[in-house]
Amino acid sequence: MPVVETHAPGRFCWADLGTTDPAGAKRFYTGLFGWSFEDRPMGDGSFYTMFLLNGKSVAALYPQDAQQQAMGIPPNWLSYIAVESADQAAERTRGLGGTVLMDAFDVLDVGRMAMIQDPTGAVVALWEPRRHQGAEVIEEPNTLCWNELATTDTTRAGAFYSGLLGWQPERQQYGPIDYTIFKQGERMNGGMMEIAADWGPVPPHWLVYFAVDDCDATAAAAERLGGSVQMPPSDIPGVGRFAMLKDPQGATFAIIKFVPV
Repeated sequence: MPVVETHAPGRFCWADLGTTDPAGAKRFYTGLFGWSFEDRPMGDGSFYTMFLLNGKSVAALYPQDAQQQAMGIPPNWLSYIAVESADQAAERTRGLGGTVLMDAFDVLDVGRMAMIQDPTGAVVALWEPRRHQGAEVIEEPNTLCWNELATTDTTRAGAFYSGLLGWQPERQQYGPIDYTIFKQGERMNGGMMEIAADWGPVPPHWLVYFAVDDCDATAAAAERLGGSVQMPPSDIPGVGRFAMLKDPQGATFAIIKFVPV
């Protein structure tokens, strides 16, 4: 299990879960992925919980505050992208038509972050690492492996992220699905697809994927642990088998078993 020392600027580096029930969420995710956890005080009486796999950080959770709940923000996974400067990336966001929801600020001594919304409405965090680089293990079973943007305007979103992070959108076809791969050099860095009409009132969002050894077994385990299956296990030819799940508190995420390379 190789350990990631640093995440290059422009790469997805972290994800954390804002939830209404930290204790319940910890039971669910430790049961589902075999994670352990470590509660770290945030200084306001609450805790930032680091999820660990074999002692290495892979993700985190925190309790949603009363303001977030009053605004009707549901439990959700937030994706983080590594940047050289959170301040400069936030300023570029404004120039490219996005919205800065939270200006750059220091997170203790571990890093500096900003929270932005792209021109189509999807929210993502920008992370300038200091002591905390991000996930220490990625793209292994039970760790983060992919981030996917669902949006109402792929052209506008593609231009925004290209301008902000230097990504190169590359369109591909997976059966009837028109899919965009965001590339950074030769590396596939994330994906994008249009929100279909039959999805209902789904807002633009970034979806986190966790790699698993067995998609069907993990989906079944999620249900036993109190979660639900939003999209049953399905095959993507040449890519793998995936499913969309929802944890007991309502946060959506995806799992995937990639085909061997």
